[in-house]
Amino acid sequence: MEQINFWVGIIATMAFAVTGVLAIADRGVDLFGVLVLGVITAIGGGTIRDIILATPVFWSENQIYVWLALSASVLTFFSESFFTQPQIYRWMLYIDGFGAALFAIQGANKAWSMDFGLPVAPIILGVITAIGGGLIRDLLAGRKTLIMSHELYAIPVMLGCCAYVLVLNFIPQYAIEGSVLCMLGIFGLRAAAIYWNLRVPKILITKTR
Repeated sequence: MEQINFWVGIIATMAFAVTGVLAIADRGVDLFGVLVLGVITAIGGGTIRDIILATPVFWSENQIYVWLALSASVLTFFSESFFTQPQIYRWMLYIDGFGAALFAIQGANKAWSMDFGLPVAPIILGVITAIGGGLIRDLLAGRKTLIMSHELYAIPVMLGCCAYVLVLNFIPQYAIEGSVLCMLGIFGLRAAAIYWNLRVPKILITKTR
């Protein structure tokens, strides 16, 4: 299971970097900016989580995540026309969604295993792990953030983390099975949002004079 998580995490990290660069491609960012924003998108969420947990940042112990994020960012910079093809871009979104599901459950599990702020903190840190890098990227690039864009991204992550915490609290003997089901649940909701272009309903405010 650890080997599977590692390799999926590697693929997801690269997908995060690619989609992170594509998200700011219209901003006219140079190569250095692409490297910074691509890496932040890929590893920013996990970095924030580990700082909050006061534990060694995950990529300091295995820097392959940084190197792969840099490589994916450079590749995307010079091959933007390839990655922006509708079919390729859609597949990257699906991989990105699966990566968000994996990182969310990993983040929640890490906080839970450290008995940090149970039971709420694992949910919060799971969400931060999955979307934190994207939020920082959007802030630095001056874009509307994921939370403000009405995209169905953070809600599936939050629901999956809540479900996983319930599993850990009430039936911890099924933690592995629960983690797999919760990851699939997050990915399923995200995949449905991509396929059918689902959005979070907006709050309609009527202006009065």
